[in-house]
Amino acid sequence: MLKRVLDVTVALAGLALLSPLLIVIAVAVRLDSPGPVLFRQQRVGLHGKPFCILKFRSMRWQPVTDTPAAPALTVAGDARVTRIGRWLRASKLDELPQLINVLRGEMSLVGPRPEVPRYVAHYPPDVRERVLSVRPGITDEASILFRNEGEILSRAADPEHAYLTEVLPRKLAIYDSYARSHGFVGDLRILARTLLRVIGG
Repeated sequence: MLKRVLDVTVALAGLALLSPLLIVIAVAVRLDSPGPVLFRQQRVGLHGKPFCILKFRSMRWQPVTDTPAAPALTVAGDARVTRIGRWLRASKLDELPQLINVLRGEMSLVGPRPEVPRYVAHYPPDVRERVLSVRPGITDEASILFRNEGEILSRAADPEHAYLTEVLPRKLAIYDSYARSHGFVGDLRILARTLLRVIGG
């Protein structure tokens, strides 16, 4: 209950205080390239329930990008990323609309990052059950560790294979650890570290 109170309080305060910035970003996204301001994609949430995650659109809009066959990974230097999108991704400001997901109860401020169904299918059954037993979050230890994931994957001959065999297993270990022993104080520490990392660049 305390975690949910923190989520709602911070999400409401964040949306209110950051509303001028959100408006500026929305206008910049719309002027930079044609298409919707927000990117929506299906992710797997609490207890395996799918939901639509929200982000500021950082890539050139194509209707096919939300289909299962579309690439689910973005590497550094991806030509699909827009000019404003590069800045949004580097600063992590593209994630701000997920405060709405938090208010809806689909996400938490802190928790394992929600994956697309095609990658959740690769989770070992026991790990999948534990990881999906907690609400997914905007940030967590894995998000801090793999903040420059796109650059890591850009060095691989096959980015998706590298993600599935090298990055995802390490992320899952962190997700699993969080699901086993998460707590309010630990969440506050992760939020503080995330803010410091974003501010510090």
